[in-house]
Amino acid sequence: MNNNMRLGIAILALAGFGVLIYNNYKSPDKVAAPAMGGTPAGRAIVQVSVPELTGQAAIGKLAFNAKCATCHGENAVGQVGVAPPLVHQIYRPGHHGDMAFLMAARNGVRSHHWKFGNMPPVDGITDAEVKSIVAYVRALQQANGIN
Repeated sequence: MNNNMRLGIAILALAGFGVLIYNNYKSPDKVAAPAMGGTPAGRAIVQVSVPELTGQAAIGKLAFNAKCATCHGENAVGQVGVAPPLVHQIYRPGHHGDMAFLMAARNGVRSHHWKFGNMPPVDGITDAEVKSIVAYVRALQQANGIN
């Protein structure tokens, strides 16, 4: 077997391995927008326990209500047919760090975990508002067992 043939086989093996890894990686996180039969659009997707909020998280709740709740629902519960819940394992700090929220707010996000469609940038939001919103979302996540 010549070197070109060996190289070709190696490339095919790596490509196959890459597809296998990609499919195994993406499958658990790829979540369809909840099919809830006759559930009307806009209904909460998850139930959330809301902790007592102080400091940055309390400020974040106000900013979230002003900038995010229209789509993501009150207390980040998501809305059927509208947007995903942020109190969800997909958005845990180890998977979506705080910077991911900032980048999403600034630039929007292409749909990649859910089938709600793309998220547009949030008009007029500041980095300080996003920082406080992240503190609020993290407080909600922690209160609901998402670390």
